[in-house]
Amino acid sequence: MSSTGNDRIGARPRQGLRSLAVLVAIAVIWETAKILLALPSYQLPHLHEIAADFLREGAGGERWLWIMLLNASYTALESLIGFALGGLAGLVLAIAFAHSRWLERGLSPYVVASQTVPILAIAPMVVVWLGTSWFSKAVIAAYLTFFPVTVNMSRGFRAVDPDALALMRALAASSRQIFFKLRLPSALPYLFTALRLSATASVIGAIIGELPVGSRFGMGVVIINAAQYYNWRPANLWAAILVSALIGIGFYQAVAAVERRVVTWSRTVPAV
Repeated sequence: MSSTGNDRIGARPRQGLRSLAVLVAIAVIWETAKILLALPSYQLPHLHEIAADFLREGAGGERWLWIMLLNASYTALESLIGFALGGLAGLVLAIAFAHSRWLERGLSPYVVASQTVPILAIAPMVVVWLGTSWFSKAVIAAYLTFFPVTVNMSRGFRAVDPDALALMRALAASSRQIFFKLRLPSALPYLFTALRLSATASVIGAIIGELPVGSRFGMGVVIINAAQYYNWRPANLWAAILVSALIGIGFYQAVAAVERRVVTWSRTVPAV
């Protein structure tokens, strides 16, 4: 095994220990702040109260842990579909922009303008148009996902080595060969940077899509219901927020894991 492989294997336990240390530090700060500031539970519950909420029985006799997992699975599925749809739409737009400056100048202002409209204003309209099924939530997630992919990939397709581009043209390479052998590989770091951003955005979009009246499943529904009873059961809302955050973290880590296997020759590119 190469030294690089050994370094990677050795780095994993260290990363795990650092993550555990961060979690312990957050827990200590949380409990210390609650004690020193004498915060009541409706402002900041104890961590053990949040953990105990997962074991509480719901109205139908089920444990809240099972209810959370069921709703989290709906949100995760909606987010995944929206992530795929938005990523594909963003990639297609970026490819079109890379091949046509005229098309880029014509459509870029509208792509940017689409992100200036608050998603809370768009989500109810999408739900009214498409209904309260999973598809409407996926569309809202895709709406937040496509923009980072479009912007980052447009930049990545142009970030090619000029000497390599000149060499391929001197060798009479076709536009197709230049794209697949030069532009696309050079843009992959930009793609994964965009996908990491989009992974968490897709979860946010799906949850926002679940907030309008009529939705039956998903973490957005759980959050709305928990907020209604927050004054006397605050731990339930914090538990819902924790589960929602874990979905986003899971998506982010999944994209990062794929990136480590695919993009092995380049450093991570900063987000645009």
